[in-house]
Amino acid sequence: MSETTSAVGGQSDTGKSPANRGGGDPSSRGKTTIADGVVAKIAGMAARDVEGVHAMGGGMARTFGAMRDRVPGGRGSVTRGVKAEVGEVQAALDLEIVVEYGYPIHEVAADVRTSVVQGVERMTGLEVVEVNIAVSDVKLPDEEDEDEEEPEQPRLR
Repeated sequence: MSETTSAVGGQSDTGKSPANRGGGDPSSRGKTTIADGVVAKIAGMAARDVEGVHAMGGGMARTFGAMRDRVPGGRGSVTRGVKAEVGEVQAALDLEIVVEYGYPIHEVAADVRTSVVQGVERMTGLEVVEVNIAVSDVKLPDEEDEDEEEPEQPRLR
């Protein structure tokens, strides 16, 4: 005896509709990968939002970043001072920050860690397993900011 399948009204005898031939939830079909740079951008934005964070990156990174920002068409790098390593379900981050003078460094670091973990996990669904923070400098009130542009000099004609 041979088995035949008949399609009536868009359904086969197996009970599956043509739109659901693969079975299961459509959102689980396939794989999503998230680049390290995407996670680094999210982490950089989350860290910059924390009160007491003056800048991201070490002295040389900030200096080169400030020069790049002055080049026509150059943009500030959100990922400056952020390194991300992303796996299939987890992420680890290293951040280098400059803290404003007067803010408790340990509290700023804890706030940055919380903000980064919440931001990355909410936006990517990845588990953040560690956020290492290196405080490379403290911005004193009377120090000139390396990222600020120098005042324009009047041009002689």
